[in-house]
Amino acid sequence: MTNRREFIMLLGGAAAAWPVAVRAQQASKLPIIGFLGASTLSAWSRWVAAFNQRLRELGWIEGQSVAIEYRWAEGRSERYAEIAAELVRLKVDVVVTAGAAVLAAKQATSVTPVVFALANDPIASGLVASLARPGGNITGLSNQSADLATKRLGLLREVVPNLRRVAIMANVTYPATALEMREVGETARALGLEAIRLEIQRAEDIVPAFAMLKGDTDALYVCTEPLAFAHRMRINTMALGAHVPTIHAYREYVETAGLMSYGPNIPDLFRRAADLVDKILRGTKPANIPVEQPTKFDLTINLTTAKALGLTIPETFLARADEVIE
Repeated sequence: MTNRREFIMLLGGAAAAWPVAVRAQQASKLPIIGFLGASTLSAWSRWVAAFNQRLRELGWIEGQSVAIEYRWAEGRSERYAEIAAELVRLKVDVVVTAGAAVLAAKQATSVTPVVFALANDPIASGLVASLARPGGNITGLSNQSADLATKRLGLLREVVPNLRRVAIMANVTYPATALEMREVGETARALGLEAIRLEIQRAEDIVPAFAMLKGDTDALYVCTEPLAFAHRMRINTMALGAHVPTIHAYREYVETAGLMSYGPNIPDLFRRAADLVDKILRGTKPANIPVEQPTKFDLTINLTTAKALGLTIPETFLARADEVIE
């Protein structure tokens, strides 16, 4: 009797454990996307939501037809290499990342496919051989941020009366941002503007950089990268205190008291990155997937910041804006 009871209990326990084992086995067979976020989930929430929504539309349901391993560097660039290496060790089927973290992914693997949702000048950065034929294990969407310098400076001239002197803030340790700073400076001079450089390399450099601003600085152009993004509220607050209008690449800066931004719609880039991931998971090699360009650009302006700066924004300008924050 005792043996029979023990046998039944053993059988019951095995039956209870069986679905768990099967689920684990099934989960292990799912393709895995490794997601390397340079910032935090809260900062990237809109971008992640756009990426996941497009994946679902393409039939990739997290936990059912695909697994996603998220890792967040929390604005600490020294963690990119560590996280990229971890994702490669996990044998993910594709790594998705953006910005400065893309280079860490490239250095971590020459085999695992890598998709970047945005990267500044991927050819000059050494990420791909060419846009049409990437040629390696990496493809994605090129931000071409430096190409937008003329447009952004033109927008500043429309809203800042008698614009003459522009300060350019950039983290010069990030090659693409150093390139953008040079492009902005050359463009400013071509437009007859004086340009001064505010070089930063770490958070502690932000306050001394603002101390270099002179009273006749008319505007601040902030080059985008993870350090500036992580400290965008601080940068914009200090700019407001100095009574200096700012222009940025992305609306997330304008949400945190920046004056205005003009640049690619980042959620749209992450949606399109999901399309590239879909192609790779279905067997296409990254080398054969051309790097794409942004097609949707947003102009965002913060009227509250404009009022605090004493600026009157023309109605014609507001009518062109994709979003007005009040």
